[in-house]
Amino acid sequence: MKLEVVILGAGQGTRMKSSLPKVLHLVAGMPLLEHVVKTAQVLEPAAIHVVIGHGGDQVCDALARYDINWVVQEQQLGTGHAVRQALPAVSSDSTVLVLYGDVPLTRLSTLQQLVHQAQDGPALLTAELQNPNGYGRILRDENGTLLGVVEDKDATPSQRRIQEVNTGLLAAPCRDFQEYLPLVENNNQQGEFYLPDILSLAVAAGKVVKSCIAESALEILGVNDRVQLNQVEREVQRRQAEQLMRDGVSIADSGRLDIRGSLSCAEDVSIDVNVVFEGTVQLGPGVSIGANCVLSDVSVGEGSVVHPMSHLQGTVVGNNCSVGPYARLRPGTVLADGARVGNFVETKKANIGAGSKVNHLSYIGDCEMGAEVNIGAGTITCNYDGVNKHKTEIGQGVFVGSNSTLVAPLLIEDQGFVAAGSTVTTKVAKGDLAVSRTRQRNIQGWKRPRKPDTKD
Repeated sequence: MKLEVVILGAGQGTRMKSSLPKVLHLVAGMPLLEHVVKTAQVLEPAAIHVVIGHGGDQVCDALARYDINWVVQEQQLGTGHAVRQALPAVSSDSTVLVLYGDVPLTRLSTLQQLVHQAQDGPALLTAELQNPNGYGRILRDENGTLLGVVEDKDATPSQRRIQEVNTGLLAAPCRDFQEYLPLVENNNQQGEFYLPDILSLAVAAGKVVKSCIAESALEILGVNDRVQLNQVEREVQRRQAEQLMRDGVSIADSGRLDIRGSLSCAEDVSIDVNVVFEGTVQLGPGVSIGANCVLSDVSVGEGSVVHPMSHLQGTVVGNNCSVGPYARLRPGTVLADGARVGNFVETKKANIGAGSKVNHLSYIGDCEMGAEVNIGAGTITCNYDGVNKHKTEIGQGVFVGSNSTLVAPLLIEDQGFVAAGSTVTTKVAKGDLAVSRTRQRNIQGWKRPRKPDTKD
């Protein structure tokens, strides 16, 4: 029997105190709903249906790259009502798995077990909680057979002492949903149509409702406020860090690492504390990332070192390079093998050649730089004239002295030499020395200015 997934994501999330739909709040750099969709995709369903309501257009836009059938729930009348909105698009011969857009931590293995249990009838994911307040309780007979779910607000005092709770995640043949959902009533304190009510209806019809239990309370943790959002964030980060360490990555402190996107690491990678990875980041063998770095959409080649306090964005770093400390590499920067970019250096749209060095206090933007170039401290490429950006081209083996200003558009050919303190505005031919500074004068007998004496 083929599988289809229905994800409920129509809630407003008033406790988030935000204009952003709840399912779009970020965990590890991705919307809550995207985490659920990505997990569902691994199950290889025939279709994924997402029920939306509050901020539906924003939700659709945020996940536009996914193949999703969007279902609009105009009025939020409960989980049973939400699933009914999706049923017309679901094939009658499918097994339907119901997930929640604000519950991102359920493990794939748990969902696979739940789907397996639901081949012939409904199956429910339950959990054992020390403090079950707020959750619906699982009702069983003396033989342990599941009879149904009673919501917390509708439960008797004895039922509230039950610690096995309803997670809301369930699966069943589509025909069961089609048969029982129209019979669900809203005669409860909330006046809502509860999805779990189909379980007691199935039992009354002579069906056996199966169940499986979550490994931990974290698997069923839903996000209703920013405290829970932070709990989910830390758990996702913990899982990612542990997997990296199992894969051979050295992490100085797994509690001080944030991955807000996709991070892939080769063997013998080392990551120090307070490092943030955003977007897509790839680290080659033996790469070392120092403390307090931020890497966004970056590739770092084998044996390269990113020293502490550096920020790399949209950058390709070759093999055996050195970056930082306190370096900022902006989008379009490419470092060839063995290049060095040192402390308080900023680059942008700069191709820095093999073995070239920009070691101190410099700005290199819109620049093509050859191999074995030395850029002295305090050098800048003046790439912007107030209207347009212009390019600086620096050949191989060029030496640029400290505190030089290279005014683009500019070409410095191979083996060119720029004397320290020069402002270069015209082409420097191969092997030439460019000097552009006034002659020094020493004034003898010069007296320093002094403040006038003051009297009371």
